[in-house]
Amino acid sequence: QVVERWILARLRHRTFFSLAELNAAIAELLPQLNQRPFQGCRESRQDLYETLDRPALKPLPQDDYEYAEWRHAKPGIDNHVAVDKRFYSVPHALVGKPLELRITATTVEVMHKGKRVASHSRHGSGRFSTLTAHMPKSHQAHREWSPGRFLNWAADIGPCTAQVVKQQLENRPHPEHGYRACLGLLNLAKRYDRTRLEAACERALMIRSTRYHSIASILKQGLDQLPPEEEVGTQEELPLHGNVRGADYYH
Repeated sequence: QVVERWILARLRHRTFFSLAELNAAIAELLPQLNQRPFQGCRESRQDLYETLDRPALKPLPQDDYEYAEWRHAKPGIDNHVAVDKRFYSVPHALVGKPLELRITATTVEVMHKGKRVASHSRHGSGRFSTLTAHMPKSHQAHREWSPGRFLNWAADIGPCTAQVVKQQLENRPHPEHGYRACLGLLNLAKRYDRTRLEAACERALMIRSTRYHSIASILKQGLDQLPPEEEVGTQEELPLHGNVRGADYYH
């Protein structure tokens, strides 16, 4: 109300053609308002600011405010945490421990007990952001789960399952990047019998889509129990290629 009466009212008959021009006119009148004594007092707003407010003020932050989102996370045996379908490494000693993530538009920071233990660029190439120093050497979790153990487990189920697991572990900067998918297949083996998992892997290889989610979808839809000839007929109409997944991929 005070500003409306002492500043805006004095400008009401003027026409401004930009916000900057209006701000300049307000800035010219603002000192007069702040230096005008209060009614019945000698002090002005400027006087009280100098004696009360300014001594209590702290300097403005050097950096602009950056919005951050906080989340809780627990890294798996591959010592990565997931953020929006991408994975970021943490020190292997923190596998299985509760962590906090500070997520900004450009950075993912990992906190343990209030201390930052890892920092990654949020948007990068590939799904994994892995620091070599975070990867285990002789850590117990690494000894317990290894590519060899996954391959032996898969071969015990069947050749198609072994081939799927092999593809999950190959062509990656670190074999641990495929551990999540392999553990997912291990869990599928607990939910479905071994014969169905082998059949699902066979169908996944046939449609050139060996991702965990594709195999899980095949089992959920019961496509592994259909005769293979039904899919071969549709696949033969198209050239065999890694990007041609077949209709079952989209169920």
